[in-house]
Amino acid sequence: MTDVDVRIGISGWRYRPWRGVFYPPGLPQRRELEYASRRLRTVELNGSFYSLQRPESYLAWAAAVPTDFLFAVKGGRFITHMKRLRDVAAPLANFFASGPLALGPLLGPVLWQLPERLAFEPDLVEAFFAQLPRSTAEAATLAERHDERLDGRAWTTTDADRPLRHALEVRHAGFVDPRFTALARAYGVAVVVADTAGKWPLLLEPTAPLVYVRLHGDTELYVSGYDPPALTLWADRIRRWADEGHDVVVYFDNDVKVRAPFDAMALADLLGVGPPATD
Repeated sequence: MTDVDVRIGISGWRYRPWRGVFYPPGLPQRRELEYASRRLRTVELNGSFYSLQRPESYLAWAAAVPTDFLFAVKGGRFITHMKRLRDVAAPLANFFASGPLALGPLLGPVLWQLPERLAFEPDLVEAFFAQLPRSTAEAATLAERHDERLDGRAWTTTDADRPLRHALEVRHAGFVDPRFTALARAYGVAVVVADTAGKWPLLLEPTAPLVYVRLHGDTELYVSGYDPPALTLWADRIRRWADEGHDVVVYFDNDVKVRAPFDAMALADLLGVGPPATD
């Protein structure tokens, strides 16, 4: 796996039950990201799913982590769940103007999660894929077209032009369709490998140079952890994808019983891809 980038992390980091269990007792909340970033090499920013964040927040997050860290940024539910991918030119511009480009070299893939009831419509999905910026320069140009809601609080520049990767998580069985796989591959969009305890489709076939994995729970959604055999299964899959030349990011989302950070560290140890030891 020497020629590819494999990172294991968590979806979000600010959870009350984690305090005193994963986070040491007495650790200030403002230092939780700093603490997590010394034990894992990537985090999924999910506050951006619920509302547009501000550039100042992205700058603060970037300042809290090591320089070789990576953030995945979750696209807004206004685009995926409310607009349902229709008429999203202005919302996309607003999203990219809200601050993700302020992460600079720490900006990783953008995750778009579709609602369970949104079925596969080839023309709709292709139109959405066609609007996604493929580089930070394209994203900055798109961000400049933000509407008045972002006036005075927009970030529309990039420190360098870098490739920008996208991943799509689907939850409707209609996406189990070779036409969808072909569309994702044609546009270089990673179809998320989502382990959801059997609730939603598990699509294991890579469609892009990046494989994006979300582990929501082995046997119970958002709750159950991953025992050693389950972690070994995922480690084997990740090694295979890496041997095929894919970069891989993995995010544990089984946060209810504080399993996510410990499962993530255990999987990173199995694969030998954890960060340097930290006091």
